[in-house]
Amino acid sequence: MDAASRTRRRRWLLIALLVIAGGVALAIRFLMPETGSVVLRPDDGAVTALGQRIYAAHCASCHGANLEGQPNWRQRDAQGRLPAPPHDAGGHTWHHPDEVLFRITKLGVAKAAGLPGYDSAMPAYEGVLSDGEIVAVLSWIKSRWPAEIRAKHDEMNRMSKARP
Repeated sequence: MDAASRTRRRRWLLIALLVIAGGVALAIRFLMPETGSVVLRPDDGAVTALGQRIYAAHCASCHGANLEGQPNWRQRDAQGRLPAPPHDAGGHTWHHPDEVLFRITKLGVAKAAGLPGYDSAMPAYEGVLSDGEIVAVLSWIKSRWPAEIRAKHDEMNRMSKARP
């Protein structure tokens, strides 16, 4: 390969990398919710694939690789904290609207619920994950629910957005 060919190849590689980086930046920006308008996207394959990777890295150690949660998740431990709940259909995650799930994940349970003295092992992910990454994780979790549970969750979201 001559020098001119190598230069052209490098130039095309650089262009390809810039296009990919720009696409990722746009995707993350597109995923970032506006205040009060969090909408999960469980049917978007790119969003849920990202969410699955982030969940495996940040959430699975407590909530389980299969969303199963920790044993006895409804019973407080010796420190008075509740273990990590499941995020599958058997848990209560789907009982909360998108906005609440987002706030709990971003701000932590105590701040999201307005309970300053509440002690929880659930960390706040503000400053760790972007808003778009939080939406991606929650979208992946929702994508794992059966259609009936997803439909109930969608209806709950409609009802919560309809309230003043």
